[in-house]
Amino acid sequence: MTIDLVIFDCDGVLIDSEPASSRVLCRALNDAGVEITEADVHRRFTGHAAGAARRICTEELGVEDVESVFGAFEAALFAEFSRSLTPMPGIGEVIASLKHRKCVASNSTLERLHNSLGLFDLWHAFAPHVFSADMVARPKPAPDLFFLSAETLDVDPARCLVVDDSPHGIAGAVAAGMKAIGFVDPADPREGRHAVLSDAGAVMTATGAAGLARAFETILGASALRTHHAAPARPTFA
Repeated sequence: MTIDLVIFDCDGVLIDSEPASSRVLCRALNDAGVEITEADVHRRFTGHAAGAARRICTEELGVEDVESVFGAFEAALFAEFSRSLTPMPGIGEVIASLKHRKCVASNSTLERLHNSLGLFDLWHAFAPHVFSADMVARPKPAPDLFFLSAETLDVDPARCLVVDDSPHGIAGAVAAGMKAIGFVDPADPREGRHAVLSDAGAVMTATGAAGLARAFETILGASALRTHHAAPARPTFA
């Protein structure tokens, strides 16, 4: 396949933000009287845009004053990011070695992206091509964000490859007519992530940055990377 643009999700792919986000949201929900664990927050909310997360609070958890909960969450989140956030291990080297054009397409708001990805040099590897859910009418799993990325960089969607750790992102990529790699964090406590991402339509799944580099070599060709990496990646079909 010919690929001209690689589109990266941010949270859980470029930066290890999901544990911190789950921890802070769990605290805000507990303070509001909701009995929920950090692991359950991670399972329920990861990959969802802000609007969908609010709906989960009201419709599934029975939260009445959802704006107060998210006000507390957002007030504490960026401070937590400044203290504990790190890039995903090894991802900087993979991004630096990738010769293809690239951009970010995230279900996060642009403000959150500035206060998370923007803390690191990784931001400059993509800017100004950092696209957020508040730039489109519908976030992932709708294809809008992926269409915006392709249109802005003047690339045919069929010649785009998406890297995402969420089935919402994989489904959105497929809906946009793009190929997708399902990214699995080696530290993710959720079971069956390879199967979940494959079922959503990923052509391949890869564990961690080294596995992603190997997946790029498989899909894009060894010459796509300036340096070579060795780690397993799992193709879901030839």
